[in-house]
Amino acid sequence: MEITDELIDHIAHLSRLSFDGVERANIKKDMENMISFMGQLSEIDTEGVEPLVFMSTELNVLREDIPLTTISHEEALLNAPKKDTDYFRIPKVLSK
Repeated sequence: MEITDELIDHIAHLSRLSFDGVERANIKKDMENMISFMGQLSEIDTEGVEPLVFMSTELNVLREDIPLTTISHEEALLNAPKKDTDYFRIPKVLSK
């Protein structure tokens, strides 16, 4: 794949960046290096290699969902810096 100035302009437009002079030359060189590096993958013999769909053969092991009361309502409010009878009080974050 050839990296042209038009391609760099298009990518710069999509990424909302601007390249000029030395920056453009450096970006072009970097992109050509990336493309040539990825081109090395086509040299690898993948005959007989199964496609990898999952990174692991393990399945999700989920615990049974059993509802438990770990902390009471009163214990939760015990260390609150500000509280109302049943609720935490926080500073107002929205205004009209």
